[in-house]
Amino acid sequence: MSKARARVLISGKVQGVYYRLETKEQAMAMGVTGWVRNRPERSVEGVFEGEKENIEKLIAWCRKGPPMAAVRDVQVEWEPYRNEFDRFDILF
Repeated sequence: MSKARARVLISGKVQGVYYRLETKEQAMAMGVTGWVRNRPERSVEGVFEGEKENIEKLIAWCRKGPPMAAVRDVQVEWEPYRNEFDRFDILF
């Protein structure tokens, strides 16, 4: 397996629906590190690091999100792996 890093921007009804919390839970279950946060324009942004296959699974989950979410779009930008994180956080 290869290590990877992805920056994601999720738009739609993704704030106020436990999107960040459930993203953190999914990431931790998949062994992905990084962070997720709300953005002022009501989107959610995240940076994920780990095994590329697990990041791809997390991105697939992000396209659906938690039950109350209505995801409109997920933009993904692959970046060089940096081994920057030792856990997954929700940033405020």
